[in-house]
Amino acid sequence: MIDLKAKPFNLEDEQIKWVQDMLNSMDDEKKIEQLFCPLLFSNDPGYLGMMVKKYNFGGLMFRPGKAREIKTAIEAVNASSQTPLFLSANLEDGGSGIANEGTYVGRQMLLAATGNKERAYQLGQICGKEGKAIGLNLTFSPIVDIDMNYTNPITNVRTYGDDSKVVHEMAAEYVRGLEEANVMPTIKHFPGDGVDGRDQHLVTSVNTLTLDAWEASFGSIYRPLIDSGAPTVMVGHIAMPAMEEFYTKEKCKKVIPATLSKNIVSGYLRKELNFNGLVITDASPMVGLMAVSKREEAVPLTIENGCDMFLFTRDLEEDIQYMKDGYKNGLLSKKRLDEAVTRILALKAARILRDKSAEKNQKQYPLELVGHPDHQLMAKQIADEGITLVKDNAKLLPISPKKHKRVLLQILGGFDSNDRVYKHFESKLKSQGFEITKYIPETMETIFNHSQVRGFKEKYDLVIYIGNIENASNQTVARIHWHTLFGAGNNLPWFAQEVPTLFISVGNPYHLYDVPMIQTYINAYCHAPTVIDAVLEKILGKSPFKGRSPIDPYCGLWDAQL
Repeated sequence: MIDLKAKPFNLEDEQIKWVQDMLNSMDDEKKIEQLFCPLLFSNDPGYLGMMVKKYNFGGLMFRPGKAREIKTAIEAVNASSQTPLFLSANLEDGGSGIANEGTYVGRQMLLAATGNKERAYQLGQICGKEGKAIGLNLTFSPIVDIDMNYTNPITNVRTYGDDSKVVHEMAAEYVRGLEEANVMPTIKHFPGDGVDGRDQHLVTSVNTLTLDAWEASFGSIYRPLIDSGAPTVMVGHIAMPAMEEFYTKEKCKKVIPATLSKNIVSGYLRKELNFNGLVITDASPMVGLMAVSKREEAVPLTIENGCDMFLFTRDLEEDIQYMKDGYKNGLLSKKRLDEAVTRILALKAARILRDKSAEKNQKQYPLELVGHPDHQLMAKQIADEGITLVKDNAKLLPISPKKHKRVLLQILGGFDSNDRVYKHFESKLKSQGFEITKYIPETMETIFNHSQVRGFKEKYDLVIYIGNIENASNQTVARIHWHTLFGAGNNLPWFAQEVPTLFISVGNPYHLYDVPMIQTYINAYCHAPTVIDAVLEKILGKSPFKGRSPIDPYCGLWDAQL
C-alpha cells in the first residue's frame, strides 16, 4: 500500500479522493498512457494540443527554445490535456535549460568550486523562477552523482565534485531554492553514476561499490534528501551488483540496469531507503537500457520492476503498444500499473493542483523573469568565485600586451559552441591590445615542423589553449584530440619550454592528464559568457582567483603537478 498521507505527498482526505476518483475514471489504456513522459520534438501549439488530447500522457519534456514560443506551447498543452501534466526540462545549469534567453549560471562543478552552498541555493532560485515563468512544474535536476572516476565523460562538470558531503550540501540548497517556486526537483541518477568510466547512453555502466562504500558515499546523499521529502528519483541505466546480491544472497552474474532491477528499485530504493515518491526512468532510448533486453520486454518491465514513469520513447506508438502488449501478456501486472499511476496522480494532487491559478502564477512569475538582470548578476558573481587557478608554476600570470603581445590562440574541441567561445576570447584580448593569430591546421603546418622552433619562438610571445571539450552525452571520452603530423608536429604543446603557454579549460577539468607539461592551467568548468568574461579579468590581473577545485585536477598524476 502507498501511504498518500506520508511524504512526499502529504495529501489531505479530499486530495486522496481526487486521486482515487481519477484512477477509477481511467480505463487500462488511459492508465498505461499516463506512464509516459515523452519528448515530442516540437513546440507547435496545435500539434502538442492534438497529442495530449489523443494520449493521456503523464508528462512532457521540453528542450530549450525561444521563451515565448515554449510558454505558448505549454499554455496550449494545459488547455488540451486530459489530466494535469508534469511539464519538465533539464534545469541543471539555469533557466538556459528551457529557454535560449534564460540565465546560463554554470555547471554544477562551478558552483561547488565557489565553496559557498548559498550559491547552489541561488542556482535553484534562478532555475525555479525562470522555469515557472515558462510554465514548468518539474525539472530533472539536481544531479547527485559523485565524480569518482575522472575518465567518465558524462558526469564530470555536471556533478558537484567527488566529495559526497559537498554534493549533499549543494544539492540540498539547490532543492531549497527550486522549491520556493514550486518546481519539483528530481534527484538522479540512482543508484549513482561516476564510479564507472563509461557513459550509460552508450553502454550499461556499472556501480562497483560495496554496499558499505555506497552507504558512506551515495547513501549519505540519497538518505537525507529522501528524508527531507524529495518527490522524484530518476533511476539510471546503471547496474549495481552489490544491491542485487543484497537480496539474492549469491554472486551477480548478469548485467541488470537499475531501470530493470526489482532488487534495486522495489528493493533497496523503496525498502531500505524508504522512498515513497515517484520513480522515473532515465531516457529510454539509451543503449544502457536497450542492449540488455528486447525492447518489447524492457518497456513494460521497467514499470513492473519498480519504476513509475517511462522517460522518452524510441518510437512513440511502438513503445506505447509494447507497454499495452506487456500488460496483456502479464509482463506488467495490474497491481504495478495501478501503483505507478497512483503515485503519478498523488504527486500531481500534491504539487500541481494546488498551484493551478494561472493568473496568480502570471503575476508572480512573469516571462520577464527569464534572463532577468538580477539573475545575470548572480551568474557573474558565481563565475568570479568559482574559476580555479590550478597551477601557475611558470609564474606567467597576469599576462599583458607589453610582455605577451603576439598570441597564438588555439581552441580545442569539435563542438557547435567553438566559434562563439573562440570569438569571445579573441575580441576581448584584441580590445586589450594583444595581437591574435588563430591556429588553423591547414595553413600553419610549416610552423610546427621540427626545424621551425626558432621561427616559432620569434613569431609568438604566448600560446593560449582554450579547452572547449564539452561534457555531452554519447561520448566515449572527453579528452583532447590533436591535429598531429608526427611527433612534435602540429598543435601539440611541444613548445611548452620554448614559449610561455597557458591552458584554459571551459569544460572538462581533467585536461592535465593530457597536458601535464603545461605549467599554467585554469579550470573554468563551463563556457557561459559570464564565465569567459571572468576568466579574462583574472588572467589580466584585474580580479583574483577565488575558486577551489572540487575534484583532483591532477588525476592522481605526480608529473601533472610540476
